[in-house]
Amino acid sequence: MNPPAALHDLGQSLWLDNITREMLDDGSLKRYIETLSVTGLTSNPSIFDNAIGNTAAYDEAIRTKARAGLSGESLFNELALEDLRRAADLFRPIHDATQGVDGWVSMEVSPLLADDTAGTVAAARSIHDQAMRVNLFVKIPGTPAGISAIEESIFAGVPVNITLLFSREQYLASAEAYMRGLERRHAAGLALDIPSVASLFVSRWDVAVAGKVPERLVNKLGIAIGARTYRAYRELLASARWKRLEAAGAKPQRLLWASTGTKDPNASPILYAEAFAVPDTINTLPEKTLLALAAHTGELNHELASASAAGETVLSAYEAVGVGIHALAERLQREGAEAFVKSWQQMLQRIEQKSEALTAA
Repeated sequence: MNPPAALHDLGQSLWLDNITREMLDDGSLKRYIETLSVTGLTSNPSIFDNAIGNTAAYDEAIRTKARAGLSGESLFNELALEDLRRAADLFRPIHDATQGVDGWVSMEVSPLLADDTAGTVAAARSIHDQAMRVNLFVKIPGTPAGISAIEESIFAGVPVNITLLFSREQYLASAEAYMRGLERRHAAGLALDIPSVASLFVSRWDVAVAGKVPERLVNKLGIAIGARTYRAYRELLASARWKRLEAAGAKPQRLLWASTGTKDPNASPILYAEAFAVPDTINTLPEKTLLALAAHTGELNHELASASAAGETVLSAYEAVGVGIHALAERLQREGAEAFVKSWQQMLQRIEQKSEALTAA
């Protein structure tokens, strides 16, 4: 059995952290579904910026839409949703077979709306309606400003992938928003089958402290943060508050491991894929990491099981050498949001430049 299939049998969903039109056209995504147990995918502004800016695959569509009067975010949304609808249709049999637990694709709301709760809620509903696919998550950042938008979107019946979470505390805040939205739906007599996932970013922790900690602590911070958060995830699902919602028809908000590509060239390319091999979770893998996992021979090292017990000790060791975990979590979330804004603006600029060049040709 290949490693992706082994993880699938363990009870973990593998989602691809990428989408391009070329991948859809040449059958790569379909092949990953059929041979590598890929059961969903995610997208973000950086992924689309790279796909649109560095290939000609979107040129004809950009020309056509620009000549029809579309520009800026409206043009981008059309491009992205064309891809995501096709991907959603490939995953729809999985979505149906798992009764909506798996088989999802995700699209981000504009990061320019980060501090605009009403604007984010309106954009989330617009994206979901425009997509016309039941298996599309709308991604909303779990920043302090985004928490209210998450609650309101869940209450409005929009499935949400909560992104840019870096710590147990940020995860719990997002889970609270999810539960509040469901509790309000329950009080209003509305159905509670509104799915959500909470995406914890892990590799950026180790990048942030690279070269600043002793060798014994290299590439252990992201895993320790994951272990701490996973323990909180299991405790929340066992809580009386959640059990009441579940009994009323709610679906568990699944924990998703994000940013799981290895950044350290001296470390295993499947460092985080192995570490986070635990059931009832999702791992979004970059294409390079997925292929490295598929090529892996031997048993997978399920490190999170042992790290869970030792995680707090490891985190204390980081604190002892001057790494402030809470402050770093806030910094990483802020920098992540800023990076998405930069990619978004760069992508819109690329689309504008291409639109002008292609319509003039």
